[in-house]
Amino acid sequence: MSAVKSSPPNQPVAKKSWGEAAKAYLDRRAIIMLFLGFVAGIPILLIFSSLSLWLREAGIDRSVVTMFSWAALGYSFKFIWAPLVDAVPLPILTRLLGRRRSWILVAQLLIILAICLMASVNPIDESSLIWMAVGAVLLGFSSATQDIVVDAYRIELAPPSLQSVLSAMYTAGYRLGMIVAGAGALYLADYFGSTEALYSYEAWRNTYWIMAGVMGIGVVTTLIIREPVSEQVRVPRQTSDYTRLVLVFALSVIGFVLVFANMGAILPETESALIGFLIEIVHLTLSLATALVIGYVLVKVGLVKEEVARATWIEPIADFFRRYGKKALLLLALIGLYRISDIVAGVISNVFYLDMGFSKTDIANAVKLVGVIMVIAGGFLGGLMAQRLRMMQAMMVGAVLACVTNLLFVLLTYHQGSLPVMYLAVIFDNLAAGLASAVFIAFLSALTSIRFTAVQYAIFSSLMTLLPKVLGGYSGTIVDNMGYPFFFIFTFAIGLPILILIYLVDKHIVIGDNDDIYGDNEDKLTKANPNLTDTNEPPRASE
Repeated sequence: MSAVKSSPPNQPVAKKSWGEAAKAYLDRRAIIMLFLGFVAGIPILLIFSSLSLWLREAGIDRSVVTMFSWAALGYSFKFIWAPLVDAVPLPILTRLLGRRRSWILVAQLLIILAICLMASVNPIDESSLIWMAVGAVLLGFSSATQDIVVDAYRIELAPPSLQSVLSAMYTAGYRLGMIVAGAGALYLADYFGSTEALYSYEAWRNTYWIMAGVMGIGVVTTLIIREPVSEQVRVPRQTSDYTRLVLVFALSVIGFVLVFANMGAILPETESALIGFLIEIVHLTLSLATALVIGYVLVKVGLVKEEVARATWIEPIADFFRRYGKKALLLLALIGLYRISDIVAGVISNVFYLDMGFSKTDIANAVKLVGVIMVIAGGFLGGLMAQRLRMMQAMMVGAVLACVTNLLFVLLTYHQGSLPVMYLAVIFDNLAAGLASAVFIAFLSALTSIRFTAVQYAIFSSLMTLLPKVLGGYSGTIVDNMGYPFFFIFTFAIGLPILILIYLVDKHIVIGDNDDIYGDNEDKLTKANPNLTDTNEPPRASE
């Protein structure tokens, strides 16, 4: 279930043995998530690290390179169009493939289109960077859409008791995809002849073409897997209702883009990283507010029925607050800040390694190969831990490791060019990241109501990355002004308040069906903590 049990169980929750927990990884549903995770892991590095190296080799300034990470903000705002993905059927495809698989297929085809568009642009010509940005934004949007549907597919595919396993397998597949798009892209760029000293556009173009071809694996996977059996009750709508919903969304997005594009000329420019960050927050907030006002006005004038708009966009949020009350704010704070330490540090990681004197081959071997293997190992460890420990205990372990391991990069700044120190930092940092990621995905899945699977999970995962990615866009500026040691100590420090949030959530809210809120005594029918929130939540897919 996604919340606290509303009546005392007949006996405490049985803990799985380590053997039983490990055997769950052979479940057919876990294998499905391995493949879907693989294709979900391909696009992200083509926006972040591989693209940053491409742009850096082309002679683009570091501050501009890190700002390209904002192209992935679609991951942080996907909750805005997630209701449309959840509600709107696709003509013909939904009838042939089902609601979830049809949307996954369309998203994958858009991803392939975006990668091909990026491959067609040579960034050494700065006038063409706008088209590279368009391709990156399209890639971020289509990849975020794929994530929306795959997350909903995963939650509907299995009951809560298997979600930590599915999360770990998804993470393993995701990281395997990152090996292909990360280490694979670097190897290919080297093989085709592009180096930092001798840049070759053709080498990176061919590399991105190959990445587009690899996404074909996702298309095949989507066509052969089965559609999950959903317990969602859907109210039938007329085609015109869906069309009007899409129109309201499109007009709101146009308003957002126009305000965002033109407000940059009005807001003041500054050399200060902190002031620049605050100005960008204002920039983003006003643009979002404009989009919301446009949507509200269009609903009020009758472009779309108010009842349809409320059921699509408002009801999923209202459901979450009905279930958790005021404690929902505590949960939202934890969701928004849990991954901030490693996400902010990760934005500039590849540029950092280059500045420390390592070659692309060194980076590929250590970070994109050994590091990703350690992330996968951490994911499996996190999945086992989530089955054996209480959810918030596992969350605490992940949070501590995620922020503490950033201090290893401070050590690397004093041993520049040292491969042993680099491998030490990479191994422990990625092991911690994999563990924290798997546990956190299981945590978000446990919070999600089966009535609003895609929408609520999209809101949670968007909130998870919004602040870290906005702050990460300024990582290059922070390093330029303060240096790498200060930057990584800063990423460690911003992870410490998360530990307090985890303690408070653990004290007041039970998350997941492996949390025994009734104590260890079988005859005891009173709660161990009378302040916990009780809510009713229908079951998900059965075993």
